[in-house]
Amino acid sequence: MAAVTLTGLLKDVAVKFPSRTAISVSGKFNLSHARLDQLVERAASSLVAAGVKPGDVVALTFPNTVEFIIMFLATIRVRATAAPLNAAYTAEEFVFYLSDSESKLLLTPKEGNEAAQAAASKLEIPHLTALLSDAESDIALDPIPSESDPDAVSKIVNDPSDVALFLHTSGTTSRPKGVPLTQFNLVSSVTNIKSVYKLTESDSTVIVLPLFHVHGLIAGLLSSLGAGGSVTLPAAGRFSASTFWSDMNNYHATWYTAVPTIHQIILDRHLSKPEPIYPMLRFIRSCSAALAPSVLSRLEEAFGAPVLEAYAMTEATHLMASNPLPEDGPHLPGSVGRPIGQEMAILDVNGVPQEANAHGEVCIRGPNVTKGYKNNPEANKSAFQFGWLHTGDLGYLDSNGYLHLVGRIKELINRGGEKISPIEVDAVLISHPEIAQAVAFGVPDDKYGEEINCAIIPREGSNINEEEVSKFCKKNLAVFKVPKKVFLTDSLPKTATGKIQRRLVAEHFLAQISTAKVPKFGA
Repeated sequence: MAAVTLTGLLKDVAVKFPSRTAISVSGKFNLSHARLDQLVERAASSLVAAGVKPGDVVALTFPNTVEFIIMFLATIRVRATAAPLNAAYTAEEFVFYLSDSESKLLLTPKEGNEAAQAAASKLEIPHLTALLSDAESDIALDPIPSESDPDAVSKIVNDPSDVALFLHTSGTTSRPKGVPLTQFNLVSSVTNIKSVYKLTESDSTVIVLPLFHVHGLIAGLLSSLGAGGSVTLPAAGRFSASTFWSDMNNYHATWYTAVPTIHQIILDRHLSKPEPIYPMLRFIRSCSAALAPSVLSRLEEAFGAPVLEAYAMTEATHLMASNPLPEDGPHLPGSVGRPIGQEMAILDVNGVPQEANAHGEVCIRGPNVTKGYKNNPEANKSAFQFGWLHTGDLGYLDSNGYLHLVGRIKELINRGGEKISPIEVDAVLISHPEIAQAVAFGVPDDKYGEEINCAIIPREGSNINEEEVSKFCKKNLAVFKVPKKVFLTDSLPKTATGKIQRRLVAEHFLAQISTAKVPKFGA
């Protein structure tokens, strides 16, 4: 019988592949699936001894470390809810996230986190640190909880409806929304990811993305563990371009998943400082933002593996659609592939499903989809209409069932009635050989209501100027889609997960021109 909880699936894996490597801490030690299970059970006993009860929310703020993985899995094992948080938050942000999630305990690495601890102290939330010094030790919590009873955990039975994960959307609205995800949501998503990429115990990956976000957590980590495969954690506790390929080679990686920004960094490094040898990869996966077709083809050419673009969101426990492996069908540049393990429809404003190639809002439903935002009836009312979760994305399904995204409904640029997809403009800009990164965005305009601008990062050594960019755009875009102003810059504002958000970029560059003209986004 298929596992109905993520905890159950990982226990099955520990029995089936006990001696296979589950986690490698680069340059330090490896943990097998059986050893990981043992460490999780013991850490779970310590959490029970520390007073954690089913339904309690436990906040975790760590780099990408083995301690995070063990404490995350131990938290959901005791039927509590794990709330991973970005370690770079300010004390004020921690106060918001800890209180909004109603956290009962804060877990950090041994060295602690000053801002998180200050927030926890203000909210009177207890704090414990976690350390695993080597593969043979148990994880040490400090302060040490009272004597733990191993039998206490063996009596705990996980339920598919347990809320296991609580995350906030990075959303384009001003206030992040809390998304509760159940054990069943998690195992459904992991099953979908395993099936589309045919992940098995022979697969291995290096974790590139932060584990406080669904992309890294579900697609990178949990799907690998759920397949009996292995993950490598970089020694630095985060992505490092200088160690990425040596980790990929040393730990026999067969694939990796990343956001376009990181693919671009990996490509740039390949061009400036190629490795003597690259691993034979089954595939490379891209998700969380649009991947320009020109970057996709450069990645395939450089690393000799198919690049599969996917589509995901927190509310869907990550994966919604993906391009298939070559043996299962074509992968189309510019498309995010076919729906995986859930229903998908393109609906008009009245909730009527659209025919192939007709534009509308992308909507989904399935076992991986959250039941609703926490304490937010207004958001639930607008997001869950006509029996579907509304993604806020505009797109169409082609006659082969592949999804093509046009843009966020709120990000479409309305220039005098002409609707412009910024994704299309991005793709043209980034196809220029001297442009490393680009983002198009709308700005208020007296004549047209909205006008299109863009910001670009030139490639190293390039002398490209605004005039040259405009000329290139005029050659490749309809005249009304050509950016009126081009900002040349050496960096673009990004979210913690490496996403470039148009709203942030627009605010950043508009503020440079005139504070009076900054639009009120996200209201």
